[in-house]
Amino acid sequence: MTEEVRGAEIGAPIVTAADGSVVSYEAVAWAAADAALHGCPLDVLTSVGFEVAYGPGAFVTAEVVEQMRGGGEQIVAEAARIAAEVTAANPVEIHREVTFDPIIAVLIARSRGARAVVVGSRGRGAIQRALLGSVSWAMIHHAHCPVVVVSGTAGSDAVSAHKPVLVGVDGSEQNVAAVAIAFEEAARRRVELTALRCWSDSSGGEFPLGAWDDVRDKEFARLSEDLAVHRERHPDVPVRSIVLRDQPARALLAESDNAQLVVVGSRGRGGFTGMLLGSTSRALVQSVECPIMVAREPGVASPAE
Repeated sequence: MTEEVRGAEIGAPIVTAADGSVVSYEAVAWAAADAALHGCPLDVLTSVGFEVAYGPGAFVTAEVVEQMRGGGEQIVAEAARIAAEVTAANPVEIHREVTFDPIIAVLIARSRGARAVVVGSRGRGAIQRALLGSVSWAMIHHAHCPVVVVSGTAGSDAVSAHKPVLVGVDGSEQNVAAVAIAFEEAARRRVELTALRCWSDSSGGEFPLGAWDDVRDKEFARLSEDLAVHRERHPDVPVRSIVLRDQPARALLAESDNAQLVVVGSRGRGGFTGMLLGSTSRALVQSVECPIMVAREPGVASPAE
């Protein structure tokens, strides 16, 4: 997804889900602030449905249904209040919705027409058992738009607001979307962009110091090439380039302490191959304290795990 494509979707909403947990409201607050930055609507959803085990299920009366709906209305009302408070200086259009459908299926469907989907890293597991981390996991693998996972620290405080946006760069075609989005987010936030590229020695042997210096210089040159077109589009965004001999997930995790947002591709090559698959993805998404955006694109299939 290029910057031009995202720009054309300016009317598309940012979609977020709440379940009454603190972290889900943190996600709502982050989504609201981002909607204000992009000048787009905010859709706040909650699901009050529940799964019934195979076999005879409990009889649900109309009264129970209304009670469930009432609980959901309270959740989205609180979410809307938080969103309105966050965007008081720059109001956005806020839509509230309570559904009885499974939240994962609803969010995946809504992601087809969304600018981004924003979810908490975990839920509270009462009404919304589906928001216990399985939602964020499902979104980063199956959504049709960028996905932001917010932990307990939303990165929207005064100190974090001045921190840079961090992006992992690997030079692959699939990574272009992540770099474009990272530049756009940094431009809108008026902060620096940190671009991190990694390489590792797969030879198993010891290289002379001078040889590693040559490799590092070549990797810096490649990083500069990968960033060139984006820097032309965003000349006002200061860029800090980092090249490390390290594993990408580990390097990004360490650098994320200095960032307000981490942006990564949904797949990559070379040093970033499989970074957002399996155990590495779980460690990165669940370990970073600031929000992390996975730059998923329409039509991108998720590899089988």
